[in-house]
Formats: sequence, C-alpha cells, structure tokens
Amino acid sequence: MADLEIPGVPGVLTPEQCRQTAVSIAETQESSGAIPWSVGGHTDPWDHVENAMALTVAGLLEPARAAFDWCRTAQRPDGSWPIQLRNGVVEDANSDTNFCAYIATGVWHHVLITGDRGFAETMWPVVAKAIDFVLTLQLPGGEICWARSDAGPLEEALLTGCASIYHSIRCALALANYLDDPQPEWEVAVGALGHAIAEHPELFNAKDTHAMEWYYPVLTGAVRGEAAESRINRRWDDFVVDGLGIRCVDHRPWVTGAETCELVMALDAIGDRKRALEQFAAMQHLRETDGSYWTGLVFSDGKRWPVERTTWTGAAMILAADALTSTSAAAGIFRATDLPRGLEGEFDCACATSGR
Repeated sequence: MADLEIPGVPGVLTPEQCRQTAVSIAETQESSGAIPWSVGGHTDPWDHVENAMALTVAGLLEPARAAFDWCRTAQRPDGSWPIQLRNGVVEDANSDTNFCAYIATGVWHHVLITGDRGFAETMWPVVAKAIDFVLTLQLPGGEICWARSDAGPLEEALLTGCASIYHSIRCALALANYLDDPQPEWEVAVGALGHAIAEHPELFNAKDTHAMEWYYPVLTGAVRGEAAESRINRRWDDFVVDGLGIRCVDHRPWVTGAETCELVMALDAIGDRKRALEQFAAMQHLRETDGSYWTGLVFSDGKRWPVERTTWTGAAMILAADALTSTSAAAGIFRATDLPRGLEGEFDCACATSGR
C-alpha cells in the first residue's frame, strides 16, 4: 500500500514530529510485540492496543502488526488477558473487561486505515472471544462488571470503563458486518449498555472527581447532542487549567497529557473544534525533545510527575492529532457516525444477556 499520510496540526505539531513520537513508542516495544508503558515498565492490554493504533496512524505498520500479534498469542482460552505483565511475566492475573474489549477498537481502527481483509480475518476470532468474555460479566441493568478474578466477577460497574466497552462493542459489530458474521446478541447487549450509561448513572460506582468519568461518555458516543454539550460545559471549569490541559482529578493540581488528548477527541466528536485545538496545543508542554511525552505536571510547583514518559501519552497525542486533522481513514472512529448502534430503545433493566 502507498505510504500513509501522517497527521500534523498547523502551528502546533508537524507530521515529522508526529512520526518522531511514534518512533519513540516503537523503540519501547519488546521482542514479543508487547508495548510497555516505558522501557522496562509493565504492559497492560488497553494501553498496548492504544499504542498499536498510534503506530498505525503514523505508518509504522510492522511494529503495529507485531503488537496485534502479541494480542493474539497472549490471549487466554476464555478470551481475556491479564491486567498487567512485565517482560512477559504476569503481575496481575485478573481480567479487566474494558482492557479486554479494547482489542475490537484497535482491530477495526487498523482495518479502516489499511483495508487489509486478511488481517481482519486473522484477528476476528480474537475479537469475538474477547467480546463474548466481556458479555459474560454483563449485569441485569445492562452495565458490565469491571473485572473478574479467580473468585469470580467483581460486581462493581465503572462508568468510564463501561463507556469504553460500549464503543468497543460497536467497533466489534462493525468488524462483524465487514466479515458478514452477524452477532445479534452483541446488538442487544450494546443497546442495553448504552441505555444504562445515558439514562441510569445510579448503576455505576461514582468516581466523579476523575476527569475520565466526565468526558468518557461523550468520547465514546454513549452521550451525544445537547446532553453531551451540557455534560462537557457543566464541569469545564472543574477540570480545565488554562494553557496547561486538564486535571486528572478535580481537586488536585495535576494536569495529564493523555486525558487532555482524550478530551480533545471528545470535543472533536461533538464538533467543538475551537476548544479541541486549544486543549491540544495546551498539552504540548509535556513534549520532550525526542518526541516522547511526560505523563503530567504538578502545576502548583512546576514539577513533572510521575517522573516518567509514557508510551500511551504519546499515543493519545497521535490519535488526537489525527482526529483534529481527519488525516487517516480512521480519524473519525470516536465520532462513531458510521459505527453500528445495536438494538436501541427502552430497556427495563433486565438485560437479555444477564443470564449468560
């Protein structure tokens, strides 16, 4: 395939700088294909997939494919992955449902950009097993338990994680349609989950001091239109720090780059381009000369904290740049206008998959 165009945001980020960031991510990749948080750091399945997506956007398809191969070979027979590994050794064997579902977003993103049907066919069993696993943990209200341990489900649903799962299942349905393999049970499940997110906040364990809980229902398409604009505006001043990005937690003087870039994509998804560009520019103070990004800044004392440059911060920046510029064929994946929505309508909090 022809060389991919790499996103650049005029006046903020050049395509060369974007690729430099992608190279800094690829340089951390282990021989197994795993992409840890930093050199010698741990790997988790969600951030690993986000890194693979960023590599795809930047045209580094060989390391991206190696990352997806890792997903395929590291997947457990039940369709899950461990929460955390380091140099191939499992450090947390529990399964996080959001971490497991995200493979669908990554695979569909890669297919949109490359058009590689062979890749889609190879990864389809991986995606299908992952989504089936996640849906075994769906509760009667449509929400999904955040994790499972050897002792069984941890029956606590988190809004951020469920919102991300909602988007991932929609990507999985798009992949199913692409391969002509309908999944009606997924359609019911994602409809119930979307309804729970948009209409039943009481089903989730509230963590409303965290920025992700604020913008994730918007980023992932569970909340749109006037409700999305109202949600963003209502807590804007709680999280946004002029010229620096957004706080990770509303009462702490700590701005983080990845959360800021995710907010950029949420704003892009609802057409708020002006504020999206402002926030993308604001987080660039975290960029290092080699293209990597510091995780965050404690602005009360001007210190970067933690003292680490994380691959997933750079990855979020690349995905945000792509969204802002509509450069790749997957730039609108979080706008989600072309993703299946599943079975929508009124749900009575007795999800059809609750007994699975």
